Amino acid sequence: MKTKLMITIFTCLLLWSMLLLLSFSNIFKHQLLGATINVSSKDSVKPRDRLLGGLLTADFDEDSCLSRYQSSLYRKPSPYRTSEYLISKLRNYEMLHKRCGPGTDAYKRATEKLGHDHENVGDSSDGECKYIVWVAVYGLGNRILTLASVFLYALLTERIILVDQRKDISDLFCEPYPGTSWLLPLDFPLMGQIDSFNREYSHCYGTMLKNHTINSTTIPSHLYLHLLHDYRDQDKMFFCQKDQSLVDKVPWLVVKSNLYFIPSLWLNPSFQTELIKLFPQKDTVFYHLARYLFHPTNQVWGMVTRSYNAYLSRADEILGIQVRVFSRQTKYFQHVMDQIVACTQREKLLPEFAAQEEAQVTNTSNPSKLKAVLVTSLNPEYSNNLKKMYWEHPTTTGDIVEVYQPSRERFQQTDKKLHDQKALAEMYLLSLTDKLVTSALSTFGYVAQGLGGLKPWILYTPKKFKSPNPPCGRVISMEPCFLTPPVHGCEAKKGINTAKIVPFVRHCEDLRHYGLKLVDDTKNEL
Repeated sequence: MKTKLMITIFTCLLLWSMLLLLSFSNIFKHQLLGATINVSSKDSVKPRDRLLGGLLTADFDEDSCLSRYQSSLYRKPSPYRTSEYLISKLRNYEMLHKRCGPGTDAYKRATEKLGHDHENVGDSSDGECKYIVWVAVYGLGNRILTLASVFLYALLTERIILVDQRKDISDLFCEPYPGTSWLLPLDFPLMGQIDSFNREYSHCYGTMLKNHTINSTTIPSHLYLHLLHDYRDQDKMFFCQKDQSLVDKVPWLVVKSNLYFIPSLWLNPSFQTELIKLFPQKDTVFYHLARYLFHPTNQVWGMVTRSYNAYLSRADEILGIQVRVFSRQTKYFQHVMDQIVACTQREKLLPEFAAQEEAQVTNTSNPSKLKAVLVTSLNPEYSNNLKKMYWEHPTTTGDIVEVYQPSRERFQQTDKKLHDQKALAEMYLLSLTDKLVTSALSTFGYVAQGLGGLKPWILYTPKKFKSPNPPCGRVISMEPCFLTPPVHGCEAKKGINTAKIVPFVRHCEDLRHYGLKLVDDTKNEL
């Protein structure tokens, strides 16, 4: 009897130990990524905002996409509040996508209408779902910016966004909506044609306007929107209020774009009231949309976390430097290197070099700090030279500077899976830095600054192979630049001054007389 009792007690203790170990294992599994991050004790006791202020839903399995809920372990608490209206709008959109997405009866009925043009085929009063198809173009930065733009348009117009999956989108990002998919099915009726869609396509909106083949009584089953940098004035009419009332009746839209066209949505009076409710702080549009949409897959997230924990987590401060040289010669340029050093030292982002004799004096009152510099570039020479400079020369502050570059690809290789995965990991790593330096006109840099909520210093474009003076300048908004916006007003108003229409659209710092970007102007509300 005594032996049986001891066996029972031992069995119970063993089971209890196993349950305790399993519990600790689960806790350890989800907290491991945060263990090596260099945070203060004050920060470490703050509750983790895994849902980003309500931006994300809790309806996903965490293991299927580790980055979705673990990104908060690597970021400081966001200073930019998500509006309750945006949160509500996203939850409603998720339900709409679940009702109308691939595999549903609504999707089947909608695809059956393709190719059958007749009057009012797209009239929204019939309660059917409407769609917009995003077709991938070249450049990962371009794709991310345009995908965010198309999603916001879908949100404003209650359309279902479906994304072209023939490139590497599913190797880069997790599904953003629970219980459904945003991937365009491969058996989509127009799949064999969309690659050939261009400005001359008969269902291109600009062409139909030009040929007077579309009006309120002749509605096609689908429209192609040509929103690439070479679009015509007729194509740009898509952004106008009058044209939107017509486009809204079309069930299927197919769009190709390499532009962040969100600023032009703000210039449309029919969207302004809604946009202001969604984004009270106007320069946070991409910041909120990117944190909602773009969650790196587990493979990409592994690249991010391994790099961060190995090279950046111990630093007192992290500086990101993104170098993109727009030249047919894919080589190292000394004037660009000089510009990087001039910018970072002039703006006190990195310490200046001290004379060797000055380095003999040790300042014990101000202990040295470790500054990690994350460099992203196709060329390795910029990081190699920066590393060499700070290894060979002491600094005036006594700070230690460590330079790290994750990849050294030499050439851009869009559509190669591993190349694009590395590029996404580097964009994400740049977004985790404390301060950021980017190259003018680079969508790679735009993505990093927007995702991180950072206002970078921009390296101005060199002219005639000489470093500009000043070498760089701080931007006033973390929003990406709409590089080639319409220059004509919707009501035949030429030379339109956007600042006179809305106070929160300005010319970009890196394209001063042409590009447009959103800025926050709380003093001048509509």
